[in-house]
Amino acid sequence: MPDFFEVAASRRSAKVYNPEITISEEELKELLQVAGRAPSAWNLQQWHFLVFHSKEVQERLLPIAYNQQQVADASAVICVLGDLEGNKNIDPVFNPSVEAGQMTPELKEILAGQINGAYQRPEYPRDAAVLNSSLAAMQFMLAAKAAGWDTCPIGGFNPSALKEEFQVPDRYLPTMLITIGKPLSEPRATDRLPVDELITIIK
Repeated sequence: MPDFFEVAASRRSAKVYNPEITISEEELKELLQVAGRAPSAWNLQQWHFLVFHSKEVQERLLPIAYNQQQVADASAVICVLGDLEGNKNIDPVFNPSVEAGQMTPELKEILAGQINGAYQRPEYPRDAAVLNSSLAAMQFMLAAKAAGWDTCPIGGFNPSALKEEFQVPDRYLPTMLITIGKPLSEPRATDRLPVDELITIIK
């Protein structure tokens, strides 16, 4: 496996893919399993992955993504959905730990109170959905690069049209699309701002 720092340094956004190259459903699931190991608030895993994995369904997605050709040519497209109702994951996430003796029922109730209190704040569900699903999205892109695939995150699409066309429940907020495939040419390198301009050290 490649070194993490090599993966992070070499990951670039690919926008022109070879449409003849496919990725298996099995490999997609393996990469998404790694993505699902991303950290999340209270481990609630506030994400869901909508996988577009055929040329037919990718063509349906194309106009929703403002006709960005990479959506049609990529080996697959992932829509990362943020979970606006992550507090509904309390029992599925915590009950196995309680049953295994790794968490007391009392601690579970304390955490449940914290979570439900947070989800009562008007801004929290959306903020948590975007923040936590974005962590999973980045982890997916790094995992894909480590496995020899290139990706590109896409924020330019119509979320409302996507939800309507693919019957996405209101529980979920489309955060971004991610194309994955093999590029026809090396993705363009981009400059970065000097790190000293991005850091404020407080001592």
